[in-house]
Amino acid sequence: MSFCLILLAAGEGKRFNSKTPKPFAKIGGKTLLEHSLIKFHKIQQIKNTIVVINRKHSKFLKKTKIKNYLKITGGKTRQESTYNALKYIKKHRIKCTNVLIHDSARPNFSLKLIKRIINASRKNTVIPKIPIHDALKESVSKEFLLNLPRENFFSTQTPQSFNFREILALHSRNKSLYKDDDLSLVQSLKKVKFVDGEKNNFKITNQEDLLMLKNYMNLKTRTGIGFDVHRLVPKRKLYLGGLKIKSKLGTLGHSDGDPVLHSITDAILGACNMGDIGQMFSDKSKKFKNIRSTILLKKVMDQVKSNGYYINNLDINIIAQTPKIKKYKNKMIDNISKLCEISKDQINIKGKTTEKLGVIGKEKAIACEVITSVVKYD
Repeated sequence: MSFCLILLAAGEGKRFNSKTPKPFAKIGGKTLLEHSLIKFHKIQQIKNTIVVINRKHSKFLKKTKIKNYLKITGGKTRQESTYNALKYIKKHRIKCTNVLIHDSARPNFSLKLIKRIINASRKNTVIPKIPIHDALKESVSKEFLLNLPRENFFSTQTPQSFNFREILALHSRNKSLYKDDDLSLVQSLKKVKFVDGEKNNFKITNQEDLLMLKNYMNLKTRTGIGFDVHRLVPKRKLYLGGLKIKSKLGTLGHSDGDPVLHSITDAILGACNMGDIGQMFSDKSKKFKNIRSTILLKKVMDQVKSNGYYINNLDINIIAQTPKIKKYKNKMIDNISKLCEISKDQINIKGKTTEKLGVIGKEKAIACEVITSVVKYD
């Protein structure tokens, strides 16, 4: 079996009552949309991911660091958005036997749930469900309440798994039958398998739900500190934050001598309890001679992500008498944002001088210090 993921993020979210659309609300430095994608990207059976967004929200999507997905525009209803994605799969001949359809407003599912759904999908439509534990009442009139047997009721969740050809055909023929989710279209197939859902996999509807999610999500935050200093010498290039600076003097180092990226790398390694830059990239090794620090940071980012860590924020002090950091700050933030796969608003850079005191004040060295926090996703 091969799966396409359809991740629905096109709703208006009026009940969420925020200027930031619900899929792009942040917890632990990541949007709700990113939280879902981080987990789905770990599932090997998912070969393609289609994110369905509201056209009005494109600017919010651009600020994220989401990779490896196809973007399409949704419709006015959930049914239209899902159908748009299914038609896109067919039109572009994307190979998949099954589709997983998931609401971006449910970011707190586990990998175990996804695997349980996939394992049950070979011959079935698979829907996660959870029992109703509260007493159920139906208001028949102002004077009369009907008590309902709660054991007869349950709630359904997403992601939901469907045979691609079947769900596409049902959408094209039975639009009027669509109620709430795609299960309403497939009940006649008589091969719906229900699996145990998860209480934590609740839907974010309003701000109260978002606060509750912060308590539910198993996020572990750690902090790290990085520091580096390099001499300024003739006949060397000057790199700061991955940016080549026009200068008569450059930094002396075994690599390209970028004190900003070295400090960031050390801070991240420290926060993730993974040693330091010297251990990972020894200055005794010829293969690291004059290597760009951008390459070293990318290698570190690959390792920390594989260990489940993601950067929450970076606070950077660049200590230099010259050059003036203000002139280059925005371009540095752009570089660091791409290297660390975080948005620019998660990075703060401050330029400091030593008031012409010491080797830095005499323009003989540049230093940098960084504090970072990282979030671990279990």
